[in-house]
Amino acid sequence: MIMISLTTFSVLLTCTLFIPPLIPEASAGLSFSFPSSIPNDDYINYDGSASTSSDGHIQLTSYQYDEDKCNNTGRATYRHPMHLWDNATGSLASFTTNFSFLIKPIPTATSSKSHGPDSSPPIGDGLTFFLASNLFPLSHLNAGGGLGIGINPEQIVHSNTNNSKGFVAVEFDTHQNGWDVETGPHVGVDVNSVISVCSVGWVDGSEIGRGEQKASIVYNGVKKILSVLFTNSSNPGGLGRLEYKIDFRAHLTDHVTIGFSASTGIVTEQNIITSWSFSSSINSSEDSENQSNLIRHHGHHLSKKGLVGLIFGGFFVMVLLLILAGVIQKRREGEKMSSFSVVNSVLYDEIGSGVGPIPMKFSYKQLSRATTNFAETKKLGQGGFGSVYFGFLREMNLHVAIKRVSRTSNQGIKEYASEVKIISKLRHKNLVQLVGWCHEKNDLLLVYELLPNGSLDRFLFSKTDLLTWDLRYKVAMGLASALLYLHEEWEQCVLHRDVKSSNVMLDKGFNAKLGDFGLARLVDHEKGAQTTTLAGTMGYIAPESVLTGKASRETDIYSFGIVALEIACGRKPIEPRAEPNKVLLVEWVWELYGSGTILGAADPKLCSVFDEQEMKSLMIVGLWCAHPDYALRPSIQQVVRVLKFESPPPILPSKMPIATYPASTPVSNASLPTSSFSFSIGATSSFSS
Repeated sequence: MIMISLTTFSVLLTCTLFIPPLIPEASAGLSFSFPSSIPNDDYINYDGSASTSSDGHIQLTSYQYDEDKCNNTGRATYRHPMHLWDNATGSLASFTTNFSFLIKPIPTATSSKSHGPDSSPPIGDGLTFFLASNLFPLSHLNAGGGLGIGINPEQIVHSNTNNSKGFVAVEFDTHQNGWDVETGPHVGVDVNSVISVCSVGWVDGSEIGRGEQKASIVYNGVKKILSVLFTNSSNPGGLGRLEYKIDFRAHLTDHVTIGFSASTGIVTEQNIITSWSFSSSINSSEDSENQSNLIRHHGHHLSKKGLVGLIFGGFFVMVLLLILAGVIQKRREGEKMSSFSVVNSVLYDEIGSGVGPIPMKFSYKQLSRATTNFAETKKLGQGGFGSVYFGFLREMNLHVAIKRVSRTSNQGIKEYASEVKIISKLRHKNLVQLVGWCHEKNDLLLVYELLPNGSLDRFLFSKTDLLTWDLRYKVAMGLASALLYLHEEWEQCVLHRDVKSSNVMLDKGFNAKLGDFGLARLVDHEKGAQTTTLAGTMGYIAPESVLTGKASRETDIYSFGIVALEIACGRKPIEPRAEPNKVLLVEWVWELYGSGTILGAADPKLCSVFDEQEMKSLMIVGLWCAHPDYALRPSIQQVVRVLKFESPPPILPSKMPIATYPASTPVSNASLPTSSFSFSIGATSSFSS
């Protein structure tokens, strides 16, 4: 065994601080995030009519009613330039930017006369996100169709091949000019000219001013593809997409300014950026040059022998430190085998057993690169056991969601193992697909297919995003199909134990995919309930599960019933601030069912645009599944038959039943969530936080 005193260790560590770094690092790129407001004007440079609004947003064009001042332009740029490509190596940066914006039509005297006082005012002209080598000064000549980019008036519709003055922009054009190919509002890519090199239709003009618009722009520096994803209310799927292959090196200098521009002409609008995040990465030669300069600098003050001696001495010290670290680590492992090692052993046994399709094992380096070293700007969400990040796997040309389990969560580690063991063996069109996994550097990582429309709850409870009834019913059918596979069609019965709207993901076609199998358990088909610790989310947990701690098909069915009611009613299972009879969703809908007015619970955001038979069917199925007595709940097969109208819906009691349990029924010793509700299992419930 190697023994070393703390004093010696401190001396050795101090010595290493004077060894010049010899390994160049890659440039970190540019990264920032303004999720809701700009902290202060020091981050943004404003030009023209642009300014910070009272609520901290970027206001590009002013709120102007005076027709003599309608022509205005505004531009907002980030204070630091972006390193777009490396002059020495030619390496191109990859970047991702996400932003939200508002476009508010402004009525003028001219628009009121021509369109009438009650009609929507016309809008113009639009805004852009741009990268520019050298910005021209703004003037009123850049207004209107110039979109405020700042090019010379004579170049407004003529391509400029001089990259010293070049720009590339993604335009969100709200007014059709003579040179525009698309009719009406459109999204396009502009290269040194406002004549778009490619464009697609955007939204109906009357829809633009009705809510926040969102866009995501991604540039793949390896494939040289610029991708634009944007909200599109004219599209049934709600999203529009545009792709264009472009080598930025042919049009832009190695360092560029990034930002937004907007303009108005005779017809006016207010253009506001409400949130903005940006992240880029590039392999640069700058750091390598800096390291060389540092070594040369030290060389001026050291002889060759001294320099060689210092390098070898430093190398020797580093070897000693590595040996010391290994001894310490080995001692710790000898005292107690880490839970991560246990998980690793289990995973190799299960995944390598040859049962079912085997997910890929990724290296930590691959996933770190895919998420720009797990940057905050890539984070999609935060949960109790870790975070989920947006990633792009270059080797597979695939966008993914990467779940990173917290290193401090023992429960999270157990769930990680459970999730990999179970979902790696499952294959169904309505289940989120596990692409791969990674267990390195004490990190537990799961890689899933990316579902571009996010989770179901985002649409059900949002004030701006709307899911039509046809899509809602399709989602309910998809979720039922997933549970049918888990409960009855796979070789073992899978109890999900956490069915809820936030775990139902939506792909680009708004097909439902059930995810998050961290709490799932396998049981044999012939077996009934399984005693376990209480699991799930309050509001979705079956009442008998709270009392007994048992999970079963019936507890999953209960959770499905709650989600079915959420889909139909657009309400959460518990609304503590609602009227007393509306606090619990199940009780409120059951009361309306008993009075024959169940359609009164339909989501008001649908504005009565739904199929009444489907709406009633889904609501009654929801109540049936959420029956207080688990013995009277349907199987998932019965649910599917009713939703397909192959069987009639059940006739339920007019009043919500009260299920009774023997006094000897054991209460689960699992800890309840901090925020819970007290209830008698039946018609009356009260909420307490």
